[in-house]
Amino acid sequence: MDNSLQFKQYRKEYEEFHFNSYNIKDDNEAIYLEYEFEIPKLTKFKPKLRILKKDLAFKSINTPYVQNMVFHIGLIELISYWKSTCSPRIVIKCGYLNAEQVEWWKKLYFFGLGELFYTNNIKIDIKDFVNIECTNNTSMFNYEKITDTFNGYIVPIGGGKDSVVTLETLKVNRNDDYCLIINPKPVTLKCAEIAGFGSNNIIEIYRTIDKNLINLNERGFINGHTPFSAMLAFLSYFVAYMLSKKYIALSNENSANESNVIGEKINHQYSKSFEFECDFEEYASKYLRAPIKYFSFLRPLNELQIAKIFSKKEKYHNTFKSCNIGSKEEEWKWCCNCAKCLFAYIILSPYLYKEKLVRIFGEDLLEKSNLLNTFLELTGNGETKPFDCVGTFEEVNFAISKTIENIEKAKIDLPYLLRYYKDNYKLIDTKNDLTKIYNEENNLNEEQNDILRKEVFLSD
Repeated sequence: MDNSLQFKQYRKEYEEFHFNSYNIKDDNEAIYLEYEFEIPKLTKFKPKLRILKKDLAFKSINTPYVQNMVFHIGLIELISYWKSTCSPRIVIKCGYLNAEQVEWWKKLYFFGLGELFYTNNIKIDIKDFVNIECTNNTSMFNYEKITDTFNGYIVPIGGGKDSVVTLETLKVNRNDDYCLIINPKPVTLKCAEIAGFGSNNIIEIYRTIDKNLINLNERGFINGHTPFSAMLAFLSYFVAYMLSKKYIALSNENSANESNVIGEKINHQYSKSFEFECDFEEYASKYLRAPIKYFSFLRPLNELQIAKIFSKKEKYHNTFKSCNIGSKEEEWKWCCNCAKCLFAYIILSPYLYKEKLVRIFGEDLLEKSNLLNTFLELTGNGETKPFDCVGTFEEVNFAISKTIENIEKAKIDLPYLLRYYKDNYKLIDTKNDLTKIYNEENNLNEEQNDILRKEVFLSD
């Protein structure tokens, strides 16, 4: 069935999506968050989250503030389930949102699902795609005044080069601060270990997808990308509150702001964008109200600068991974056939090509003719930018041009993809050095900006 027709059919057949309930409980091992969502006449979903306690000094879960945070985490969790039918009404039966909050959540859902709508050929505007209704007329939560002292950092990490650069550059306190990992893998745990974090300074969160959603996906219901980084925002804010940490330092760079489709606001990385970062900060200040600062430490930088810094962090080179396809395997590996792998290879190539990169990836991706179409998409010469967390066209073209210069200076043959590029496109003027740019549009404080500027301008 055509996906656009499927969308219309499901919206007519399944008019409502219900957020029925949420619950939080704990024991000596962990804190448990549980939710119930429902698509009437179809199925119920009961996703769960588990936060390991270890020996961490978590606050009590038995407060109205904690209940409110758990409710908010449910509001972002539900989008993974709502997308199955894209029901035109979301009915919230266990909480309250005012009109301003409803519009905030509609914006997040709409732009966070922009890729899903595009890839499923769904044409709809932000006004009409969903109505959010609450059965409660007023908020159940009276915000208590927070008098605790908040200090220190939580750094979410995912196993890639960006969070490594944050850990190594920001130099958080390995004894008092924390890194946070959702659904840890050996790669992410190893990166934390290399950075010097002991087990009790690694916050491990395990998120379980309800099997009924997997069943709907297998039956052909609507599926696609959801704004996972928005889930990370609310979860990390909750953990920061529970541990009285002041800063949540993300590793999203300014490249995350670029649309994947030229002329349209369709961004695979929307919830990593500066726009979402600012929206979340504003929302948190009004409706969550803890003295916590959510920001991206790498926002002033581009992917090329991050790659340049990371190229010197050799102790991570045999460990880091960012291939989404490879992450699904028992042992996380570079698949060497996707846009994420090729982008990582290209962006590191001005600094590590060739022997060091081949040791990392296992082969020379620039010699692979089957990656030509992906290569063209990454350079801006395809129909769309790949729907993945990759850098801007400008960064990719600069990295390619710089690598070509380096190879020709060494008087060796160009690999297949670079030879194709030189034969068909004009090289970028690399004298205009993209690695010496600093984007002042960021949410870092003066001390954090000073630390990062020093790393950028003294890294040669």
